[in-house]
Formats: sequence, C-alpha cells, structure tokens
Amino acid sequence: MTRLPSRRLCRPLLAARVVFSALAAGAAVVGCSRSAPDPRGTISAPAPRLTEGEVLDLDIEFYKQRADRDPTGATDLARLAGLYLRRSRETGDPSDALRAEFAARRSVRNRDSRNDAAAQVLSASLLAQHRFDEALSIARSLRDRNPDVPSLRAAVGEIQMELGQYDSARVIFDGLAGFAHDLSIAPRLARWAEIEGRTGEARWLMRTALKTAQATPHLPREQVAWFWLRNGDLDLRSGKFSEADSEYRAGLAVHPGDYRLLAAQAKLAATRHEWQAAIAAGEEAIATSLDPATLGVLSDAYAAVGDSAESREYARALDVAVLKQPGAYHRAWSLFLLDHRRHVGTVYRKVLVELQTRRDIYGYDLLAWALHAQGRDAEAKETMTRALAQGTRDAQLFHHAAAIEHSLGNEAAANALFAQARALEPGFAASRSEGQ
Repeated sequence: MTRLPSRRLCRPLLAARVVFSALAAGAAVVGCSRSAPDPRGTISAPAPRLTEGEVLDLDIEFYKQRADRDPTGATDLARLAGLYLRRSRETGDPSDALRAEFAARRSVRNRDSRNDAAAQVLSASLLAQHRFDEALSIARSLRDRNPDVPSLRAAVGEIQMELGQYDSARVIFDGLAGFAHDLSIAPRLARWAEIEGRTGEARWLMRTALKTAQATPHLPREQVAWFWLRNGDLDLRSGKFSEADSEYRAGLAVHPGDYRLLAAQAKLAATRHEWQAAIAAGEEAIATSLDPATLGVLSDAYAAVGDSAESREYARALDVAVLKQPGAYHRAWSLFLLDHRRHVGTVYRKVLVELQTRRDIYGYDLLAWALHAQGRDAEAKETMTRALAQGTRDAQLFHHAAAIEHSLGNEAAANALFAQARALEPGFAASRSEGQ
C-alpha cells in the first residue's frame, strides 16, 4: 500500500458544526451552472454543475481577494474565516481551522466593536483546535455583550462541558431547555443529556434537530449530514446497530464521501466484527482525512483478517507525528495506544498535562486506563469513579471500569459492569481482552 504521510492531526469538535451556517453560506449558489456565450448568437450547452465543495472553494477565493484588496476591512475577513472553518469541517484539514483563526483575528483587530460574527468564528476555530481556555474567554465575552442571545449562552456551556466544568454547564443548559428546535442549541442540549446519562432524551433532541435541519432552506449538505451522523452515533452507543447503519447511510446519501460518516461506518462494522466492511469504509475515510481513530480501526481490522503486515503499517503510520505533537494527544489515538500497550508512559504523562486544564469525564477515563496499563489498579479505580460521576452511559466507560475491577479481583463488580457495557454495545468487550 502507499505509505500514509505523517502530519499533525487535529480533528474538529463535532459540536461546533452547526453554529455558523449563516456565515458559511457564501456568495455562490450550490449546484449553479453557467452557459458560455456562443459566437453564433446561440447559447452553448451549460457547463457541468458545480459541487458544493467546488462552490465553497470559489467562495473562499472570492472573499480572500476582497480581503486582500481591503486589508483594513472586517466584514469580508469575518466571512472568509467562516468559510475556512466550514471547509475544515468538511475535509478534516486542521490548516483551515488555523486559517479561520487568522482571518477572524484580523477582522477583530480591524474592528473590535459590532463585530461579533468574527468573534464567534474565532471562538469556534479555537474550539476546533482544542484550545478550550482561549475559546471560553472569547465565548464569555460574546455572551456578556449579548446576554439575551440563547445560542451564545449555549456556546459557553458547550466549552465548559468539554473542560469538565459540569456545575457551570448545568446552570446554562437548565436555562435552555425550551430551545429543542434551535439548531445551534439542540445538539449541545443533547450532548449534555448524554453526559448526564439521559440517553433517551438525547436521542429525542437529535431526532427533533434532524427534522428541523431537513426543513431548513439552504442549509449546507455537510451540516445536514452531520445531524445524521450524530443520530447514528447516539444509536451506536446505545447498541442500536441497525438504526445507526441506516442513519449513516442516509447521511452519505445527503453528502456522499463524507469522511466522518465513512469513519463511523468503519467503527460500526468493526463493532459487528464485519472486518472487510470496516476496511473498505475506513480506507475511503482516510483518503480524505487521516483520522487517528479510523487508523486504529483499520489496524485492528487488518489484524482480525490475518494481515499482520498491514495492521502494523497502520499502527505505526502516525506514531512519529503523534509522539511529536505538543500538548494533549488525540484521545482516540491515546486509547488505541493504551489498548495495545504502546507508549503507555508517554500517554500517561500527556494525560496528566491535559487534566491540568481539561477535567472532563473522558480525561479521567484515559488517566484510569493509563494507570491500569501500568498495573496501578487501586489508583485506576479511584480515578474511574470520577469518570463515572456524571452517570454517563457509555460502553467504553463501563468496560474500562469492569477491567479495573477484574484486575483487583472484584469479580461481582466486574461482571455487573461488563454486563452494562455489553447491553449498550454488544461485542464491545469481545473486541478487547477483558482481563487487560
């Protein structure tokens, strides 16, 4: 196979996908076509219809040229920043998130007052780069200047949720319960409900949001597809595999080739032990974006079909890039390394650094799993209680807690936790060694 290139990875957060559709709409109309004038006085056949991605590229170039002609302006730079952020979501390219940040900062420098659009994109671009403290500072300023705008309150709550500031997030989301049909709020409410273990409510919120998205004129297909993705992910985490498969397929019908949906299909296929399907979807996904989680799925899938050489190739492909990455690791990659007992000490140290600022349940889950990998199970159990403290119903959390209890010889507790993991995601424990 062609060796995968090394590059720094940064996968944008899913929850930021719906905030700036108005900014990212661009000047051109999706699917437009143009007819060239015919010298004989007739109109030639129309040119091929542009794809949504091609229109987006043209819009970016259009606003880039406008911003270059007026470097002291603010509006065109804000629009350009929003378009870069949208393209980053569509392609998984972290460089576009950086471009969005740069353009938004220039816009804010040029006009600090009455320029909330640029500030929103700046906060979202920082969130996409996992620079949570910076994003939160800007989001709070926006909210304080516009206290009556519910979506700005929701944006603060989302970042607080990512940072593990759950008491503060709870206050915000409790005050937004009536906004189930608002596309910039409902997905955040759903994620909060998931964190608190209210999975049924989360699924209702996302299904309601999907219907709203489908009925919203001119919403980019990438964003509509994201709502299908979130619904599928909720069903996958609830063990509803057939429903998840249908939702991923529906999302791909809306936005063909979407690497996020292909990656989700690969994960679902691996969960079902449909290894060839996992390989096919995973390889199509990484052709667009070298996502660490998908590389881990591919490595495991090739190992399962007996191709150890390909499995090792995928497992090693991004080692150098990830190990040189400053700050926190991509969490899915960290889990893969710990599951396979690779670079355990390095992952452990990275997790400790991240927990200095980001104390959410999945950070504690990673720390507990890293401690378990080092045989420090008494410490791991204590840490795991913090990962389970919000009542989140996630097979990964239950599996990790069960494996730690098993290592401590607490078989009754381990069996109860394994049962909860299997109930949510049949086959989850079977894909790993329960005695790890």
